[in-house]
Amino acid sequence: MRIVSYNVNGIRAAIKKGLIEWLKDYPVDILCVQETKASSTDIDLSLFTDLGYHIAWYPAQKKGYSGVAVFSKQKPSLVVQGTGHEMSDAEGRVIRVDFGDLTIINAYFPSGTSGDLRQAYKYQWLDEFYNWVEALRKERPNIIVAGDYNIAHQAIDIHDPKGNKKSSGFLPEERTWMDTLLANNWVDSFRHMHEEATGAYSWWSQRFPSVRLQNKGWRIDYLCTTKILSTKIKDAFILPDIKHSDHCPIVVELKK
Repeated sequence: MRIVSYNVNGIRAAIKKGLIEWLKDYPVDILCVQETKASSTDIDLSLFTDLGYHIAWYPAQKKGYSGVAVFSKQKPSLVVQGTGHEMSDAEGRVIRVDFGDLTIINAYFPSGTSGDLRQAYKYQWLDEFYNWVEALRKERPNIIVAGDYNIAHQAIDIHDPKGNKKSSGFLPEERTWMDTLLANNWVDSFRHMHEEATGAYSWWSQRFPSVRLQNKGWRIDYLCTTKILSTKIKDAFILPDIKHSDHCPIVVELKK
């Protein structure tokens, strides 16, 4: 089973840049998309259904902002939109899809780069999400949390750790949250398979076109599994040469 997480930075823009053609050539069982920036009525869904995908969509209330969607070859046995936290749900940040005893959570974590208010909300969101997913795990032990976490966990996950030590996305409190998550029987699938890999990034700033060419990036996208599920990880990797977005797809393959 191949599961992909991909912040497309606007699904309509990604489609124009060849997303559908890529999916035709690169079979994906479950595609978790963040930052759709669209409602399902804004695009031609037949582009995906013609490829055999079932679609679960959760837009933000604000047009052209945030939003998540899941495209799956198997029809989900359950779809749940949101976590029950008002602000997060208004921004369309979390969707849950179940496939039998497997739960996929597709999440677009907030960014704090726009200022102190959003950074404070990011910390609130992280606490709310952690408590929510831990409660869910008691009844659904086989979980994957896919998404753009907007956090580079360790120095190995960012091209310039010293220069970014005060940057949102690499702040001590954010990195500590990741420490807590992984210490509580969650597994970062990429690091599980590639513990010492360097230069493995999933996002590059668009401010300077040369940044991606020079691979000055951050690894802020993750496919984390519960520890009990990690025994099924066959491989996990990043696809930096796929360029429909300022992010790239990340992949985990599970043994069936």
